[in-house]
Amino acid sequence: MKIPGIFISIYLTLLVLVSFSQDKPSKFSVNGHLQNLNTVWIEDIHTQWYTMGSVYNRLNFKWYPHQNWKLSASARNMFTYGQLVSQYYPDYTDMLITDDGLLDMTWDLARDSSYVFYTNIDRANIQFIRDNFEIKVGRQRINWGINMVWNPNDIFNTFSIYDFDYVERPGCDAVRVQYYTGISSSIEFAFKTDAYDKITSALMYKFNKWNYDFQVMGGVMEDDIVIGGGWSGYIKNAGFTGEASYFRDKNNFADTTGILVLSAGANYTFKNSLFVHGSLLFNTDGTTGKAGWGTSILALQDLSPKTFTLARYSLFGQVSYPVTPLIKADISSIFNPNDLSVFLGPNIDFSLSDNISLLFMSQIFLGNQGTEFGDYGKLFYLRLKWSF
Repeated sequence: MKIPGIFISIYLTLLVLVSFSQDKPSKFSVNGHLQNLNTVWIEDIHTQWYTMGSVYNRLNFKWYPHQNWKLSASARNMFTYGQLVSQYYPDYTDMLITDDGLLDMTWDLARDSSYVFYTNIDRANIQFIRDNFEIKVGRQRINWGINMVWNPNDIFNTFSIYDFDYVERPGCDAVRVQYYTGISSSIEFAFKTDAYDKITSALMYKFNKWNYDFQVMGGVMEDDIVIGGGWSGYIKNAGFTGEASYFRDKNNFADTTGILVLSAGANYTFKNSLFVHGSLLFNTDGTTGKAGWGTSILALQDLSPKTFTLARYSLFGQVSYPVTPLIKADISSIFNPNDLSVFLGPNIDFSLSDNISLLFMSQIFLGNQGTEFGDYGKLFYLRLKWSF
């Protein structure tokens, strides 16, 4: 039986079991948000301004047919239009509607050279929980990361830290099994495949020691054997986290030296609620020269735990402060110490009501041409968001 058939068989079997196990009235919930995001991009090279607008709706559905069962589904509906779409047509449009999952659950409902209207189902799964045992099958988010910025252990759902507006993060078509061996320890196995028949599968063990949470993992990520681990704890009152993964080509295991990716960070919240955070990333495969991806902003989308950046070293810093109970200011930065390029991400978030917010944000890329942040210019955002 092919892998798609295995997934569908497991999913249908679980659905049948759910239908025969209902002994209480089911519970159903819906939430989501509706937002309008306006973007202005200023390219440094041509000093040309490009604008783009997006109307975005997200719906999250949850059904609890039985105390041991939960079915979840989430859909993203987005209408994107403007000069930025036209500038990179059809590449930008094609990127938005590309679904690398085992099942293609992204559809463009309407498109032209200046707009695209599409729907993406990024969650569709069924979960069974009983005592210390859990199993989830379907499209889901598998988050094995610990660090607040870069996650080398997150081999199933790598995401771009620049994609600030997709807080739910992408999902994958997978089977995930967890067994809790104690209050603070568990064993977890996950398996995913995609549209290209690439398999990622790994086993993770979590435990607590010396008041620290630790995890160790090992498995396969597409063409690589991977082993890794991470930690989370405190030094005095400061949070201290980190994780590392080592990748080695399984087809040329004896001929390669492998790639080590490591991240570590610390954070602290002062009594006045000022939050500071710093993190570093080290990649043995990274360059100590210019680490640019090229002149296309679309290049920022092609990521894996081995390619968070092309640089050998990266430094991250963040300062956040609630100016008032309803206004929060934040600035983050990434610095490449080798090619001396810098990313800045200042923003200010206004809470207009319990479920309406207004965000002003910019992403400023600074550096010489060919450096990591030297070719992207500046982006400015205005977002109005209603959550329900």
